[in-house]
Amino acid sequence: MRKLQAFALSLFLLFLIKWVNSDSKFSPSRDQFLSCMSTHSDSSFIHKPYSRLYTDFSQSLSQNYRFLSLNFTSQKPILIVTPKTESEIQRSLLCSRKLGVQVRTKSGGHDYEGLSYLSSQSPFIILDLINLRAIEINLKEETALVGAGATIGELYYEIAKSSKIHGFPAGTCPSVGVGGHFSGGGFGAMMRKHGLAADNIVDARFVDANGRIYNGRREMGEDLFWAVRGGGAASFGVVISWKVKLVRVPEKVTCFTRHLPFTQNMTKIVHRWQYIAAELEDNLFIRVIVYNSGGSVQATFQANYLGGSDKLIPLMNQKFPELGLVFQDCSEMRWIDSIMYFNWKKGQPLETLLDREQRYNDLYFKAKSDFVKNPIPETGLEGIWKRFHEVESPVMIMEPLGGKMHEIGETETPFPHRRGNLYNIQYMVKWRVKEMEEMKKHVRWMRLLYRYMRVYVSGSPRGAYLNYRDLDLGINKGINSSFEDATLWGMRYFGTNFKRLAMVKGKIDPTNFFRNEQSVPPLIV
Repeated sequence: MRKLQAFALSLFLLFLIKWVNSDSKFSPSRDQFLSCMSTHSDSSFIHKPYSRLYTDFSQSLSQNYRFLSLNFTSQKPILIVTPKTESEIQRSLLCSRKLGVQVRTKSGGHDYEGLSYLSSQSPFIILDLINLRAIEINLKEETALVGAGATIGELYYEIAKSSKIHGFPAGTCPSVGVGGHFSGGGFGAMMRKHGLAADNIVDARFVDANGRIYNGRREMGEDLFWAVRGGGAASFGVVISWKVKLVRVPEKVTCFTRHLPFTQNMTKIVHRWQYIAAELEDNLFIRVIVYNSGGSVQATFQANYLGGSDKLIPLMNQKFPELGLVFQDCSEMRWIDSIMYFNWKKGQPLETLLDREQRYNDLYFKAKSDFVKNPIPETGLEGIWKRFHEVESPVMIMEPLGGKMHEIGETETPFPHRRGNLYNIQYMVKWRVKEMEEMKKHVRWMRLLYRYMRVYVSGSPRGAYLNYRDLDLGINKGINSSFEDATLWGMRYFGTNFKRLAMVKGKIDPTNFFRNEQSVPPLIV
């Protein structure tokens, strides 16, 4: 029976592949898509409007007022598809291609411009990979096989259940989905020691626009495998799963948090941090978070050290005595507990890592990013602090590079911001009032700060981080967007790697089926 079902499914898929090559001469509807998707298999993975999942999604989307104000002509999908099997992904892609329906692939939902669940091109479906989140830890190989719909918190939790001496160098927010995080690069507190999440991917399973499944790196080819590890997989197809290399961590790590009010030489200490943060031994990661708290600008230094405080304190006294670190500031813990610490959830049970919910509580935001090659002078920093008094909730996170990040060449993955960069900056401004004027005020403030920073950050081109997506940098012009049209924003994210990414796109998806407002366009040579 199973062989007969498999044979029938194969015939169905072959029929669809031939069908999608014919020209569609009608405007597709939800019913036409459902008819295309209909087989003898279970259709519970397809969610129509007024279904509970669809309604919950719509309600969560309506809370992000800024997204709804953008020039998206169709904010809601005709359907949400949550496949449980690879064949369901194949069918979804083939029917979408035949009917001219756009696909937005979603793995977690931490998407700064909503491109994984919004579209300016109508109609579209959301391919939500939430059901494909199985994780298998192989301690003998020191690897993990991770479904693209898993979160990094789920990955961390499974690693911790299996080993006390293994970890993975990814981000600090547990509810981020691995699909977008890995394929965009993946900053984290261990990147100075082990590189980005993308630097530690050893294999992937992939589906293209024709529904063909590539069973790993060998079938994908080195160019495509290179592209999805930092170039944004959504431009090329759908990654089903990732195989990553686990890293060794000590049984004891040390974390500290030091809050500096504006009056305690904050500017001088932040200025000094710029000179040493990327030069410290690679076991030590110290980031700076600047924010406005109750009308007063403050800086928080937050650190992760792969070792004990007995080694950390002498190192800090030698390299960064200005911070005045003492033993009482330090907390020794397991690596997995440091994840909780960095996420401001110290002392909570590890099961908190499994919480996929994002609780913004009517919080709206706009973000941007930069890379810094030379220390910003004290006068430049003071100009930032002055601007931070103009709005209620600005945040600036400065994370050091150096170490492994400087050892990996800028063309080894699509992420190019390596040697020569001291640190990256994430800017964010938040607000709670659901009014258009309030949104305009905060977005205008962010753009003015970004303009102010141009003389202090990288240039020619000015760098940006793909996972902090920013549509202000430019958008595509629909299905016929050219490589030249996209160069302005593409060079900022990928540098000279952008042309190679476009050439890979031209081979794997020449018709530009997988596209969004900032997807890599095909370059056919």
